[in-house]
Amino acid sequence: MKRRYELVYIVSPDASDEQVAELHTQIEAIIQRMGGQLEKTENWGRRKLAYEIGRHKEGTYVLEVINGAGELMKEIDRRLKVIDTVIRHLVVRVDEEQGVIDRMREKRTETSRRRRVARGLPADRQPGEGQRGEPDEDRDDRFDLGGEEMR
Repeated sequence: MKRRYELVYIVSPDASDEQVAELHTQIEAIIQRMGGQLEKTENWGRRKLAYEIGRHKEGTYVLEVINGAGELMKEIDRRLKVIDTVIRHLVVRVDEEQGVIDRMREKRTETSRRRRVARGLPADRQPGEGQRGEPDEDRDDRFDLGGEEMR
């Protein structure tokens, strides 16, 4: 089953741009060999670390968005653990959050349809039907008491 993952890794500041590119090429080769797809790569550049890792105070951050199976991500994780130039890495599955959003949206839509049918309306909104417009700027009669003025 294909899932969407975000991989962020931090490369040692001692590594050159060529070494960072070579690391990316290695990861890309693993992804292709195991039937995954590299959706996007962003090199965030050299940044200061939030806290010191070993003797490093900064590193080169790289984000990769990958579509693939769990076995692919296990292999990438295993490989990144043994590469000396990578000082930290993190893999996060992001499609699960999208699934939660989709389920909540579907639940709200179904509840709205049920309420509309209970009120005798069509289940889905009709063209031109929407939120009520804004009240006139100069006249707001929500607090009108039948023409009587309050003193």
